[in-house]
Amino acid sequence: MKKLPAETPVYMFVGFLESGKTKFIQETLEDPRFDTGENTLLLVMEEGVEEYDESKFAVQNVSIAYLDDQTELTEEKLTALQLEYGATRVLVEFNGMWLLEDFFSAMPEGWMINQLMTFFDTKTVLNYNANMRQLVFDKIQNTQMVVFNRYEQSVDKMALHKLVRGISRRADIVYEYTNGKAEYDDIEDPLPFDVNAPVIEIEDRDYAFFYRDLAENMESYIGKTVKFKGIVATDKRLPENDIVIGRHIMTCCADDIQYSGLACVLPMPMGVKTRDWLEITAKIEFTKHRIYKGKGPVLIASAVKKCEQPEEPLATFY
Repeated sequence: MKKLPAETPVYMFVGFLESGKTKFIQETLEDPRFDTGENTLLLVMEEGVEEYDESKFAVQNVSIAYLDDQTELTEEKLTALQLEYGATRVLVEFNGMWLLEDFFSAMPEGWMINQLMTFFDTKTVLNYNANMRQLVFDKIQNTQMVVFNRYEQSVDKMALHKLVRGISRRADIVYEYTNGKAEYDDIEDPLPFDVNAPVIEIEDRDYAFFYRDLAENMESYIGKTVKFKGIVATDKRLPENDIVIGRHIMTCCADDIQYSGLACVLPMPMGVKTRDWLEITAKIEFTKHRIYKGKGPVLIASAVKKCEQPEEPLATFY
């Protein structure tokens, strides 16, 4: 009886129809350096105008399987395909109208995302973002690289840069010109606050950036002092001077608004209640706390005062 490999590297190429995914995968499979001798399964979940020319593949042992319907995106189906073709490596041309979480949930045991690249047609991406923001956000939030295909000098590069950076600060950005030239994004993108200040003051409009950067670059904040306004959440199971403080953040649209808070130890019990607003000054430590079920960023407050709700209590990346 066939068994799945202990680990299966997965290379994902995501984006909307006609964004350049097929062309890139074709070129990848034509590159002898990508031929590692493994049995490769190419899962195509979207059929565009371009078709694969297997006669040009330099990579040997490539099998192509098509998933035409999202109902086929199940762990059972993916497992069956891997066993059928004896695949030890998987490439995925992902349908841009499907959510990545559906694929992640369906991945068989041992499948590991080795690379995730996102492709956009420069001429249509801003329109997609205006009308289908959730799908654009979905394709960028976990990607390692965003490629803007068919880029022309007349296009506002800053608008594309801001689109990506409003969702991810880690993704590389590449502009591929119509003549085939590729250019990496080199626009400096400073944070809206000074991480090296004696007290890092977070304006109301900047909490979302602070929370994300703290999660992505924890080491830059350990031992630093921060000051911001936040809404309180309390729990009777915590000590009286332990609270959670943060803001509601909208990363994409109204449907994904969620409370994003941090553990905070007050100098003394203050009788604060859930939904109270506080302005705190606190040192950030990385230590164990009950709300994390392990270690996490804990605010050790040195100054606390009650305050009014800001004019714009919802934090966003816009």
